[in-house]
Amino acid sequence: MPSTIEEPPQSDHGRIDVQPAEGAVAVTVAAEPEAAPAPEESRSGRSWQGVRALLVRLHFYAGVFVAPFLLVAALTGLAYTFTPQLDQLVYGDRLRVEQVGDEPRPLADQIAAARDAHPEGSLASVVTPPGPEDTTRVVLSVPELGEKQRTVFVDPYTAEVQGELTTSWGATPLTTWLDELHRDLHLGESGRLYAEVAASWLWVIVVGGLVLWLGRSRGQRAKSVRGVLLPDRSARGVRRTRSWHAATGVWLALGLLFLSATGLTWSKYAGERFGQLLDAVRGHAPELDTALPGAKPPVGDGGGEHAGHGAGHGAASADPAGFDAALAVARDAGLGGKVEVTPPADGAAAWTVAQKDNEWPVHYDQVAVDTEKGEVTSRSRWADYPLLAKLSKLGVQGHMGVLFGIANQIVLALVALGLAAVTIWGYRMWWQRRPTRDDRRAVLGKAPARGAWRGLPLPVLVLGVPAVVALGWALPVLGVTLAGFLVLDVVTGLVRRSRAA
Repeated sequence: MPSTIEEPPQSDHGRIDVQPAEGAVAVTVAAEPEAAPAPEESRSGRSWQGVRALLVRLHFYAGVFVAPFLLVAALTGLAYTFTPQLDQLVYGDRLRVEQVGDEPRPLADQIAAARDAHPEGSLASVVTPPGPEDTTRVVLSVPELGEKQRTVFVDPYTAEVQGELTTSWGATPLTTWLDELHRDLHLGESGRLYAEVAASWLWVIVVGGLVLWLGRSRGQRAKSVRGVLLPDRSARGVRRTRSWHAATGVWLALGLLFLSATGLTWSKYAGERFGQLLDAVRGHAPELDTALPGAKPPVGDGGGEHAGHGAGHGAASADPAGFDAALAVARDAGLGGKVEVTPPADGAAAWTVAQKDNEWPVHYDQVAVDTEKGEVTSRSRWADYPLLAKLSKLGVQGHMGVLFGIANQIVLALVALGLAAVTIWGYRMWWQRRPTRDDRRAVLGKAPARGAWRGLPLPVLVLGVPAVVALGWALPVLGVTLAGFLVLDVVTGLVRRSRAA
């Protein structure tokens, strides 16, 4: 988000090129330059004013270079937000039954109908309907599809096949396409860097913008809460743009910080660091033990490591009646709602039944079932998840817009639209602050003055440098891009000095 230093008065012919008074910086994206030199305090000695000058410069450059990534992430995230409704619109004939019946047919009958229509591949799992108007999903593992699956949709009341789709971990082709667009722009691993750049810098821009905006009245009468939260409709020119940019950014701040934090947890590089943290504090979700008591895995088989994924020989020849038996035991054990029933990978593993309810209050209990004995051999409860695992899981679901249903989707849509708006306002401020006098014309405004770090108080330097290094380790993309900014800044300064000489 651009810096928003107070704008000097405008003449009929454009901006009067004078040093602007100290002003404020709004929250989030894009960037607006500050033409004024570094504050006098920073040039004559170290002071806390130097911190503000450095924040202005960091906020400016982060906004200029990172805002395009944020704008793309906002627009692609907005499209992804409403995938549940889009799925119903595009695939409604497969996802919903024509008429709700009295009692669903056994899973064995539904599986038989699906296999008659699609005998290819092996039976990977069965997902029960989340509601009475939804279809059962019979998931097939087909070698030629690679990591994707073939999902057959069956009317649970008539056992009639209503269609099939090539899915990715249960997601429809449309949802998968939009998810990959938001995640990596369909560019694969290299494309994931765009999203990680956006998530890594978003919180920096937001926090920096908030600090600058809330501290803009230093030395003056503190601005009212209304002035902080609402735009000034009486303002004109750049002040009006800044007012909308800043007030909107304040309202968005909490949502943007949430999206930044949750997005980083499953990014490529910062996500690896987060995984190391979970390893160190034993914060991972508990694993379900699918090994049958007293059973030995076949020679050469990995045993329980692959159990429950429907990838072994046992899954290929799984008895359809076993799905009903495993489901009945799981229901007796208290697993309600939508569940996924997965056959064992081999004779030494148990069946797995896992809840798939992502809407609050969530249900993620799992049980391992010995269908021959009709008993639960192991259980993993949501209540037993470590705090970090719970926060991570809930954060991801909230980021995807499914945790609180339609309310979650609406909030995400508003945040995405707001992020796009403040990005555009930020760039507009940058353009509005350009010199327009005949003898000092420029396409864009100038960047904030260099050398602000020289005015930082010594405690800030002593504590800040190690903190930035540690932050760069935890968020590698942030660290690399920040180093790139510094190198560019130094090179630019050297070039200007050589030209001046």
